Amino acid sequence: MNLKAYTSEFRYNLKLAYPVMLGMIGHTLVSFIDNIMVGQLGTAELAAVSLGNSFVFIAMSLGIGFSTAITPLIAEADGEKNISKGKQAFNHGLILCTILGVVLFSVLLAIKPLMYKMDQPSEVVDLAMPYLDLVAFSLIPLIIFQGFKQFADGLSQTKYSMYATIIANVINVVLNYLLIFGKFGFPEMGIIGAAIGTLVSRVVMLTYIWLLLKSKDKFKPYFERFNFNNIKKNILKKIISLGFPSALQMFFEVAIFTAAIWLSGVLGKNPQAANQIALNLSSMTFMVAMGLSVTAMIRVGNQKGLKNFKDLRRVAFSIFLLTFFLDIIFALLFLIFNQDLPRIYIDEHDVLNQIDNIEVVSIAAKLLLVSAVFQISDGLQVVVLGALRGMQDVRIPTLITFVAYWLIGFPISFYLGKETMYGSVGIWLGLLAGLTASGVLLFIRFNYLTKKLISIA
Repeated sequence: MNLKAYTSEFRYNLKLAYPVMLGMIGHTLVSFIDNIMVGQLGTAELAAVSLGNSFVFIAMSLGIGFSTAITPLIAEADGEKNISKGKQAFNHGLILCTILGVVLFSVLLAIKPLMYKMDQPSEVVDLAMPYLDLVAFSLIPLIIFQGFKQFADGLSQTKYSMYATIIANVINVVLNYLLIFGKFGFPEMGIIGAAIGTLVSRVVMLTYIWLLLKSKDKFKPYFERFNFNNIKKNILKKIISLGFPSALQMFFEVAIFTAAIWLSGVLGKNPQAANQIALNLSSMTFMVAMGLSVTAMIRVGNQKGLKNFKDLRRVAFSIFLLTFFLDIIFALLFLIFNQDLPRIYIDEHDVLNQIDNIEVVSIAAKLLLVSAVFQISDGLQVVVLGALRGMQDVRIPTLITFVAYWLIGFPISFYLGKETMYGSVGIWLGLLAGLTASGVLLFIRFNYLTKKLISIA
């Protein structure tokens, strides 16, 4: 098959993906702005936000990962033109997301004292504790929002969650500015102000998408006559059987990046702050691949519903190729601007913290070089994972992600991170190894499954 068979799909892939990309980049952009604002307070405050968010990111990965089970089920039902089947998947998925949000918030409150036993700088932990309380509570509206988002994505309506995210991001940035620095008569609350901004923006985001979807004709049949008496164990079981492995997949990846934050904290507040900068920048490029991963999930799910396996494979490969091209561009940007990008986060005129700031920029610049190398493998692994979720293949990919990140990546991070010669760069070399192993193994899995489906059909 010639190249045009794949590149001809780029326009539609981007049409579906760009609202998801913008929404996800929006989330990361807010984190980026948070970090810039908090970075003006000092490296300890920046490290505290990093430490607090490391706990939240783990819980968030489980919630968001679980919610992705809704999209392929809705996409398959949409391909079959079966509204009743899609409605059941949506209603049951939303109930499970709500329960999961409450459970994850409760777990975070229970385990937060662990921060005192993680060999982290004491000033960082003291700042992080009250910050974590508020951001942890914001998980409840966020994960319920994800239930609505994944439902709309499954119907190929990706723009509505983008609108909700943009509005929430604007609110978050404004509140951060007012409350972190105490502008226009508001109290100066430091990083607690950033936490309040996050919580309020997520409540607004959930409220907006609920009201918006309920008002649209395309979605109205899915909101009609919902009754708790209609809950069916077999549908809950189906969503859990897809959602739990998907949650673990995202957990394994996010957890290794979280481990990098903790390992960096053992090295000191400056390596931890540098790690936060590099991670935040890498997250923004990753969100582009995440948008394409959702596109892969939707389009592969549609083709699965139609039982058109040749087109399923062709469409998926077009998304892999598009991701590859975009990630080459991101890699070049990190290579060229690795010294300049970290300076955005630091107040270079802060004489009091000048020595710390110079060290943070130096470490972050080196980490961005490693990030440039793993752009392609990171992008590939997440879009292939999206395609596999669209096929509702989740168990073997879960095992693959565990092996890649925790049997290959983490041991390398731990060993090299302990060596003073490598330090933070050693930790990120482990991330590079894990992401590369995941990308290669998941692609082999997808290639095997699609060839098998085509040969059987």
